[in-house]
Amino acid sequence: MAEMKMYLDDDRSWRGRTISVRPARWYASVRLERDGYVDTLTARDEDPSLAAGFAEAAERFNDQATTRIWYDGYPGSFLSSTGARGVTLYTPFTYMESAREALRMAELHHDYAALHSLSDELALPLDDWLRPGERELVRGTDFSPPPTVFLSFLRGQASRRGLRLNGRAEAGSVWVRPTVPALQKRIREALPERYPGWVDQWTGHIDPGGTIWRPWVGGREQDLSRGAVPIGFHDAPVPSIGRCPCGFSLASGRSDTEHPSRHAQWAFGIRVPKNLEFPLALAVVTAQSPIAWRRLAGRTGRLPQRESGYDFNSWSHDIGEPEETPERFRAYLLQADEHVVGYLAAHDTDRHRWWDLVKGSAYDQPDGTRRPSIDMIWVADTYRRHGVGGTLLQALADDSGCEITDVSWSHPVTKAGQHLARRISPGGIWVS
Repeated sequence: MAEMKMYLDDDRSWRGRTISVRPARWYASVRLERDGYVDTLTARDEDPSLAAGFAEAAERFNDQATTRIWYDGYPGSFLSSTGARGVTLYTPFTYMESAREALRMAELHHDYAALHSLSDELALPLDDWLRPGERELVRGTDFSPPPTVFLSFLRGQASRRGLRLNGRAEAGSVWVRPTVPALQKRIREALPERYPGWVDQWTGHIDPGGTIWRPWVGGREQDLSRGAVPIGFHDAPVPSIGRCPCGFSLASGRSDTEHPSRHAQWAFGIRVPKNLEFPLALAVVTAQSPIAWRRLAGRTGRLPQRESGYDFNSWSHDIGEPEETPERFRAYLLQADEHVVGYLAAHDTDRHRWWDLVKGSAYDQPDGTRRPSIDMIWVADTYRRHGVGGTLLQALADDSGCEITDVSWSHPVTKAGQHLARRISPGGIWVS
């Protein structure tokens, strides 16, 4: 379906008003455009505002129409737009032409009866569906969408009214029993100005005799909370932890889904992308490797950056084309359980000093031997203290053709790094 446009004025320039119909997957947007018309009236010192009755009728229509679209299965949201420069109506396709005509009558003749009539026609019997009591709603008689879609819609509408819906979808029907949680009841009774007209019809409701109860289908027995005493709440001091060990700031106010995702990566490592294969446990990524491998090294390098609060990622070759570097920048990725659980970034350098770990003395005189130097070593939290760090160090030494004691460590060496260094080279280490 193509976009349609109707002109409301003889002047078909930018000064005229139009009504356009734009189709979407689940609904159509019927839009009254008044931009040029408003600018023209404003220039003549005339009031271009919508009549109060127009805005009220449009908002009432959208309330009923969007609820109907959700009822049909639409999972998204809507952006309301009702003002002097334009009015948008969201409507099911079957009401598209009627909505356009009603919008035309409202704008040109200030007749809002058609909008109100459509609102009444679109209204759903939500009060009946969510009234107290247990009952079965039958598809084709009480509702039209598939039972699972209808049950999901009802749960959302119940939540907006402060209700909890005990429901079950079956082949051709939906069983429902709305209840009001004790906390929602207290909130609404304590704030009547925020919930005008709210009356608790659900607490203490008893179904009349002869009511058909939903059949038991196994699993947990039903009604295990019927007649239960509401739980109590008390104020108590709560510890404030500003930063999670994974590096996420708990006071940042960011999305609730971001921290679990980051924490899972910190705990279990980065999941290996499906387009990459690890034929063996260890992969050596260089600045000349394919971009998919360099990006995987870059993603893994961000985990220790976040955890320790470093300014820069230890792997900076995850963009651009492959390049040969004199320092032979490389990253060692250790894979376990389809995740990268160990990471070591290194390069070659000829600036070192010996550090005696036993005496803890200052660094010795400079040494100009070219050695591999560790830029960063990191292990996923779940795999720490299982020898992963030592495995990565040995892989670096073997790949560089030297002993593990000849590997150099970038300054400064963290406490965790010193602990690992003492284990593999008790006498001391080279520091670069």
